Amino acid sequence: MTQTTAFAPSRRAVLAGLGALVAAPAYAASSPLNIVSTTGMIADLVRFIGGDAVTVRGLMGAGVDPHAYRQTRSDIVAMTRADAVMWHGLYLEAQMEDFLLDLGRKQPVHAIAETVNPDLLIAHEDYEGRFDPHIWMDPDLWVQCVPAVIDALADLRPDARAGFEANGAGFQEEAQALSVYARDLLTNVPAERRVLLTAHDAFGYFGTAYGFEVMGIQGISTESEAGLNRIRTLVDFLVERQLPAVFVETSVSDRNIRALVEGAASQGHEVRIGGSLFSDAMGPDGTYEGTWLGMIDHNVTTIARALGVDAPAGGRLGKLKAAA
Repeated sequence: MTQTTAFAPSRRAVLAGLGALVAAPAYAASSPLNIVSTTGMIADLVRFIGGDAVTVRGLMGAGVDPHAYRQTRSDIVAMTRADAVMWHGLYLEAQMEDFLLDLGRKQPVHAIAETVNPDLLIAHEDYEGRFDPHIWMDPDLWVQCVPAVIDALADLRPDARAGFEANGAGFQEEAQALSVYARDLLTNVPAERRVLLTAHDAFGYFGTAYGFEVMGIQGISTESEAGLNRIRTLVDFLVERQLPAVFVETSVSDRNIRALVEGAASQGHEVRIGGSLFSDAMGPDGTYEGTWLGMIDHNVTTIARALGVDAPAGGRLGKLKAAA
């Protein structure tokens, strides 16, 4: 449902400390901008930066796989009527890319993640000339998308640029605090346990940021197939390394992960499912986990606890409901 967005109290507190109000007088002078985004992560970023100056409709909700998502008729209507469409890019929305590129010839359409310095991106092993799109997994990398959102909104509402910039600074502050929390927590995971094995390769940037070896049953895209040989190889790896936990993802079937658990058990090694991680989609709307900050807080806290760290069950701000 499209609705006028507002900041949660914690966000307003951050922005108040910066001496800027979300609903500045310039915002009230015009009706909110109608923005359509593809993923929940982009929608959340636009809501945070746009504040009361935007209404945002996110096309992909909790549990939706953006790699396989195709636009519906109602999506097309919403996008063609929007003041601007903001998508992730980097071939994340693979099935929508041709449509979005064509739409961009007719109205403002912005591939936000494609503004990040490519020198910081991980090469995409499955598609030559492309990059791993999952940059939201590293807070220090995700904040590099902030200027692109500010510029896109300010192009439509120049008199509100100062407010967008203040909100962007507030987002960067919270992301930095989350980054520090994650680094402090994950450095306590014993080196031999710093292996993150999930359904598909969505955590490469997480691994680079926090010194984890990351392995997925499927490739970077969930459209790739997981063969029996891959399952056998990973079972042998689990047993050899005596790893205590593997992780399922909210937007990917848990069938292959459960096959790993059963395979390890057949070789006499008990490995448990350490928790469910948010990979390509955030949690339900209206929840802390339904924000990017809550999504990453949940993942970091869940991984740390499953691998033996005494992490707070409620996460960085005590707001988590589903931490392992």
